[in-house]
Amino acid sequence: MTMFYSLIDEVQSAATSGTTKRQLKALTRITDLFLAGSGTYSKQQIELFDEIFKTIVTVIELKTRVKLAHHFATDANAPATLVRAFAFDDALAVAAPVLSQSTALDEADLVLCCSTQSQGHLHAIARRQTISEAITELLIQRGEPAVVRAVAKNPGARISDRSFGELVVRSGDDAELAVHVGTRCDIPRHHLLKLLETASAAVCSKIAAANPQFADAVKGVVTGVIDDINLEVRVKSKEHANARTRVRRRSYWKELGETDVHAAARAQDFERTVMALSTLAGCAIEIVERAVLNENPGAVQIIAKAANCSWATVKALLLMAAAERKMSRMDLDRARENFERLEIGTARRVLDFYETRRGSGSSARQPIAPMESSGPVAAVG
Repeated sequence: MTMFYSLIDEVQSAATSGTTKRQLKALTRITDLFLAGSGTYSKQQIELFDEIFKTIVTVIELKTRVKLAHHFATDANAPATLVRAFAFDDALAVAAPVLSQSTALDEADLVLCCSTQSQGHLHAIARRQTISEAITELLIQRGEPAVVRAVAKNPGARISDRSFGELVVRSGDDAELAVHVGTRCDIPRHHLLKLLETASAAVCSKIAAANPQFADAVKGVVTGVIDDINLEVRVKSKEHANARTRVRRRSYWKELGETDVHAAARAQDFERTVMALSTLAGCAIEIVERAVLNENPGAVQIIAKAANCSWATVKALLLMAAAERKMSRMDLDRARENFERLEIGTARRVLDFYETRRGSGSSARQPIAPMESSGPVAAVG
């Protein structure tokens, strides 16, 4: 360690005199020394290196720190303590390269930075090649529009269901964000549907234009964009296909009933819920999807009444997380009173009126029951 202590003296001397070249040279030599024997150093020796790195970074001038940050940002073997010191530097020109690129930073470092540092630091993290769900949640919570947009358009960012919900809400007054969110290949279908329902026609058209798979579904008719996009996504959704197969099978054998809707709603299974409810109520699945996702509880109550469901099932539907209704006990009591006053005949007339007004004539938009009569094999196709 004789060489190491001589380097410490050199760093201290350089810090006092302010000689940049000597600081840079000393830091480079200490780093090389650390990397050469990092696997054999004791805990005390590593801690000593840590302290030296911290000290050096505080005394090196900005221009040199920027140069070193760019150098170590792409060095997979860079000492974590040195990289961490650069990451928490107040100067964004120093912090951004390591925050956006360095693999030496661990999850805890990124969490702390997301929780305490500036919007510029957050924006750099949002551009990392991969970002965990925990980090994206913090970025969306604390981030201003530029940060949130960077997260939304980063294909390497993993986004939780809850964070997608927040992105959809924030997209309401941010058209650019809405396009980024709507064109993500991993957006859950119920979030895409809510986004399309609240977005402007221009935004919906941009989402369609940015997705080649929507080209055949959207024919340039703005009024049909929402249903056409949703139909295309639904057809290609594995979750929807699984739910459709399950409900078709039970419907074919006349086993489908209210318990299927209730169980699916309690399990927060959006696809299976809307599929089963659409079949029981005998209405287009688009109507059921909108009702389940609508913050107003009235629509889903009408469909559930038409399907002859009980209040227990309606309550499960109203409490589904996908709609984010956040209903209080008083809200539920009021909803129950309204539901129990509603007659089945009235509910069915309302649905018939709505179906007629929509002019829904496409077979792809009809409920999946009654089933084809070609036998069990066709029923699960």
